[in-house]
Amino acid sequence: MAETLDFFSARLARAPVLAVLRGQDPQGSVAMAEACWDAGLELVEVSIAGDRDLERVRAVCERASALGRLAGAGTVCTEAELRAVALADAAFAVAPGLSHETIGAARELSMPYLPGVVTPSEVQAALALGCRTLKLFPAGELTPAWIRALAGPFPDARLVAVGGITAANAEEFVAAGAIGVAIGSGLDPASLRPLLGQLRNAAAHGREPTHRR
Repeated sequence: MAETLDFFSARLARAPVLAVLRGQDPQGSVAMAEACWDAGLELVEVSIAGDRDLERVRAVCERASALGRLAGAGTVCTEAELRAVALADAAFAVAPGLSHETIGAARELSMPYLPGVVTPSEVQAALALGCRTLKLFPAGELTPAWIRALAGPFPDARLVAVGGITAANAEEFVAAGAIGVAIGSGLDPASLRPLLGQLRNAAAHGREPTHRR
């Protein structure tokens, strides 16, 4: 259980970006995943929104297994979806919201699961369920100040900023206290290596961004 609970925080401490793949065919998704792994990312998520047959999840997770990498599924909202992506060999699952039943199923399957939160009540509920690493969504709409505000009453919560995050604003969220960010529509493998360096530096020093882009 400890490995499951620490799965995301341990890997984001080394590479604080979670890649989110969506809108591509299986072959394109695999190519993008490989580019992300080559750039230094440890975690690649394949969104299942609009892809209920899970072809892209299976393709990327199969390639991840062959390369000794990690790939999982996102937009996993229900227990049924969680069990489906587990059968597709996803190594982890990510959700936009908080579901007691899905968290329970993830624990049963020993699958690392990153639930989504936005309000103090949701953070409190997630912590009570044993989840300490949480997806703050939609972070871009909330701004880094939301992370600072939540840190006061919930110092044990580890927040991953998701939604509206790009290479242009990721450092602000990590400087505010996020343990990592997820990048989807703004994902550019060519920018990942320098971005990882910036985010590690921001996390280590807990400072504001060195420059605004």
